[in-house]
Amino acid sequence: MMKKNWLKKATIAGMTVVMMTGGASAAFAHGNGHDGNNGRNKDDGKGEYKEKNHKITWKFKDEDDLKWALEYIMRLASKGVFNGYEDGTFKPQQKISRIETLTAAVRLMGLQDQAESAAEMSTELNFKDADKIASKYPWAVGYVAVALENDLFAETETEVKPEQNATRLWSTILLVKALKLDDEAKKMNNAQLDFKDADQIPAGAVGYVALALEKGIITGYNDNGVKTFRPNQPVTRAELAALLDRTDGEMPDQDAQAIYGELKAAPSGGNMTLVKSDGSEQTLAIDPTVFIFRDDKKASISDLKAGDELFLRTYNQKVVFIEVTKKAEENAAFTKLGIVQNLGFDSKADLNSITITNIPAETTVTQSTYAVDDDVAIVGDSSLLKVGQLVEIAGHHETVESITIK
Repeated sequence: MMKKNWLKKATIAGMTVVMMTGGASAAFAHGNGHDGNNGRNKDDGKGEYKEKNHKITWKFKDEDDLKWALEYIMRLASKGVFNGYEDGTFKPQQKISRIETLTAAVRLMGLQDQAESAAEMSTELNFKDADKIASKYPWAVGYVAVALENDLFAETETEVKPEQNATRLWSTILLVKALKLDDEAKKMNNAQLDFKDADQIPAGAVGYVALALEKGIITGYNDNGVKTFRPNQPVTRAELAALLDRTDGEMPDQDAQAIYGELKAAPSGGNMTLVKSDGSEQTLAIDPTVFIFRDDKKASISDLKAGDELFLRTYNQKVVFIEVTKKAEENAAFTKLGIVQNLGFDSKADLNSITITNIPAETTVTQSTYAVDDDVAIVGDSSLLKVGQLVEIAGHHETVESITIK
């Protein structure tokens, strides 16, 4: 029914991600809480969750500073790839280190459990700065080991250099490697890059940049009419978020928590029902701290309309992220004739759903359930509204606004 469409937002000049906090001073900064506990705790009521003693934050004190990056940050946060700091900020303009970037890339690949297990087994690293990583970044040992196993390092690298700023070129190469596209990148090493500073890109890295540009993972800059790449420029946290999010769009679909569907009716009672591409329906609970993106801006639950096509992510069996990938048509009116099969009521005994057998029977669906508007009009003798009664229902966006007794 729908495909990921956020990679097509070419007007966005910057880039983004989402991190898990691992300490008090910086995400992934030290090993507080990395004790291998596999337990999961519920929402604490403040828009925060804890998983394996990592905290996933859905609200940031500096949210106004995130601007264009907010959607991408929240989408990756919902996957547990990249989050904020324990003081409630995200610090989008802060430069990000190589160890933070490496950790986020491993998580993006879906290898977090493998990395955590490697750390618990006291894995030995063969880098020159292995002792520094083990003493200062013990939580990162498993991530470095898994990154090495998955060819995220070049054969000639002898140090991790954890505290060094991640540059645009280094991050680009890392993410292309995370996509397992080394061979494809090397075939493009003779490509001509249309950047004034292309001579600052090593010959062996040209193919990685060319491929990343082709796939829309990274873009260049327009400096007063002159195109540049700025390969040695440090990457900010907000920029990395965009890079990771765009890379995620090229990853095989490995996240079972990603859900696509069409909203059947306006959410009510903390729940929403989606109609999948195969015609099946799925009802999901909505988390109170859910982040919603509609009309290219942050939205509320009341802004969601029946017929909206959605991309969702869930956590602890609740919807925590919603992106409207295609808005519902403004006047999607319908009229149906059928026999009542079931009537649903809320806790106040008000009618909130109706199921009918369609007349004439539709080719693929002979029975349909519709939400009933709070102000539904019943035409005719309302006492006859019961199972087995012939009725005509009418409304908009799969929500019944009138029921006529036949």
